[in-house]
Amino acid sequence: MSTLRTVEHTPAEAEIPVTFTVNGTPVSLRVPARMTLADALREKLGLTGTHLGCEHGVCGMCTILVDGDASRACLLFAVQVDGSDLTTVEGLGRPDDLHPLQESFGRHHGLQCGFCTPGFLMSSYDLLSHEPDVDRADLPEELSGVICRCTGYRNIIDAVDDVATSHRDGLPQPTNCGHRTLVGRGGAGSTAPASEPEEAAAAVEQDRPDEITLPSGEPTIAVELTSSLTSSLSDVGKVFDDVRLLARCLPGAELTDELGHGWYRGRARIALGPIRLSFTSVAHLLVHESDQMHVLAQGSDASGGRAQAEIQLSAYEDGDGTRLEARARVFLVGRIAGFGRSLAGDVSRRMFEDFATSLDQAARGEVPVEAEAPGVLRLLLDAVRDRRRRGRETGRRRRSRK
Repeated sequence: MSTLRTVEHTPAEAEIPVTFTVNGTPVSLRVPARMTLADALREKLGLTGTHLGCEHGVCGMCTILVDGDASRACLLFAVQVDGSDLTTVEGLGRPDDLHPLQESFGRHHGLQCGFCTPGFLMSSYDLLSHEPDVDRADLPEELSGVICRCTGYRNIIDAVDDVATSHRDGLPQPTNCGHRTLVGRGGAGSTAPASEPEEAAAAVEQDRPDEITLPSGEPTIAVELTSSLTSSLSDVGKVFDDVRLLARCLPGAELTDELGHGWYRGRARIALGPIRLSFTSVAHLLVHESDQMHVLAQGSDASGGRAQAEIQLSAYEDGDGTRLEARARVFLVGRIAGFGRSLAGDVSRRMFEDFATSLDQAARGEVPVEAEAPGVLRLLLDAVRDRRRRGRETGRRRRSRK
């Protein structure tokens, strides 16, 4: 019987370390408290054989084995399976060594579009493992927990009955499970011997990519902004030297870990109307001086959205104050990229202006309260006002030339 972890009340955006075994491979991850197990398998480990249909536990597409029992991965939080042993459809068999269930589904044409097939395979495995002498007449009811919209179930029942009849003495174990046999696109997690969970968690804590490579082509957003600060260049330099204080000046940003050698981990939150995103990110400081900073960053959120950015900050003496110049190139993928480039650019400019204001306060010794995630209404109103102001300025210049 599976024993699921009970997690104390935790903020939704907080990340929690979790260690479990998937298809024989120990895995350690840091996941948001409310990330489902299905999303963790697909997005963190690249195990996309676990399909998502209804995300209400009705269709059965996300069925996997948790400690040997069939479970709906969409109804479990990833943090609940800490210490558990998981088997997904990828662990059932290899292309050159199919499990009898996989082979039978193919032979009996028990699949059409294939979307429900992983759920049927894992549910069938669970059924035949626990009831190897199941009667064919009982299969329609026993398999009713998975919905198929293509085949009419007859061929699926034929496939499962064939395996049940051939293996009354016991169903063969999954053939693609073993240490470091994790199959998928992944890379977001780390693997380590199951006997070393604490060391594995520590390894994930320090995990970072070898480098951050930005996509080629035009960025989703390109921003160039100049702000005048009342603080002196030397005072601004003190904030530049304190990375944690500098991060607090950026709306919605939080620095969570120092990974060494100029690498940092953090979170960035943004609310655009009904869309509320929390990006888990890493950043690499290529240049870090009292008046210059060059940063590469990348992050992802639980919905599959991704962001990569190059940010350059430069501070120059400007009379008694400081001129701050910011340049950024941002590449977006996912829901947040659905906003128009013009709107995204306006929002980004407003965020940088808020950053400059907070930086000026910090330089004056007024340590800013951690900046809130920017909300869409305020950002849009500010963007509209900025556009009107720029329009009036353009109109005045045109009139003065006449």
